[in-house]
Amino acid sequence: MKRNPIRLLAAAVLGLGVGVASAQQTVLISGLVELSGTGATSGTNFDNGAKLAVKEINAAGGILGRKIEYTSSDTQSNPGIAKALAQKAIDQGAYVVMGPVFSGSILVSMEETRRAEVPNFTGGEAAAITQKGNPYVFRTSFTQTTAMPKVARYIANNVKAKTVAIIYVNNDFGKGGRDVMMKNLEAVGVKVIADISTDPGQVDFSGAVLRVKQSNADALFAYTNEEESARLLRELRKQGYDKPAIGETTLTGQKVIELAGDAANGAVAHVGLTADAPLPGIKAFDEKYQRDYKFKSDHNGLKGYTGIYIVKAITERIGKFDRKAFAAAMKGAKISAKEHPGVLMDVSFDQNGDLDRESFLTKVVNGKQVVVETLPALGAK
Repeated sequence: MKRNPIRLLAAAVLGLGVGVASAQQTVLISGLVELSGTGATSGTNFDNGAKLAVKEINAAGGILGRKIEYTSSDTQSNPGIAKALAQKAIDQGAYVVMGPVFSGSILVSMEETRRAEVPNFTGGEAAAITQKGNPYVFRTSFTQTTAMPKVARYIANNVKAKTVAIIYVNNDFGKGGRDVMMKNLEAVGVKVIADISTDPGQVDFSGAVLRVKQSNADALFAYTNEEESARLLRELRKQGYDKPAIGETTLTGQKVIELAGDAANGAVAHVGLTADAPLPGIKAFDEKYQRDYKFKSDHNGLKGYTGIYIVKAITERIGKFDRKAFAAAMKGAKISAKEHPGVLMDVSFDQNGDLDRESFLTKVVNGKQVVVETLPALGAK
């Protein structure tokens, strides 16, 4: 049977039209997240938070009338895989890339999104991420240079410690945090007398804890990933360590509390975001997250959730889907939680892509993370 070439051409044009129309009805946001490997806790929470935000936004009509098509890909906590997935997201036409969460991965993958001029949000906290002059990378959490001064002041002014032991994980995240913390402790007159490196995924912390005890430091500053933090806390309890254990976000996260059990009690940390914050919007997020995923979110879930809502707020501000215009609008942006409830807290961004907002001091009490103090945004001082 002969085929009519005119009909074939018409069908092809019609099919192309349907494809274009379909593309215009959605906007692609690609998640590059650690769903396996050492970053599985962080990446899974981040991904779940992003999906929850997408679900809400699409139910309310999307962004500028277009629904979000969100896809998540597993970086396997491997920087090389993260880089390849970033290129894949670019090839697929992603409007924005969310993740990775791990600093070591985003430091590699963001070179791909930068070359393609695709806005890229990350949960990574290493100071180096936004010190490279990348105009397309933005944080969903504090940089170490914002968080560590608050922790150092707490150690000096509240704990009254004169000496500190540091345990950190030997990767981009851990080394960056350790370096910034050393400078800030020195600035407030606290001396570091034990500087202890540990490996990513380390299981046995007996030697590290023994060194902390032998140093006789007034307090311990711990800066490791979630699973390692839980193992460290258990070992501290096992060896009878009775001095203050202080950290940043990863020390008192929900997964750490679950894994460490009673050993987490008493740990103190500064956190940029926590599902236990006494704010109505965050409490509502916590209820919805637990309803959908059957477990409590850590700070990474909030990072993914607020990150998507920031994308919505800025896109609506510029009134179009334009990657370059979006990146430009992020510089110096201020987003009000009153106008955009999904961002949960008033937030501002500087010219480097670093954010500023209120944060919290938390303590684990009877197996729960309790907010003991709300700290002002640096710009509010």
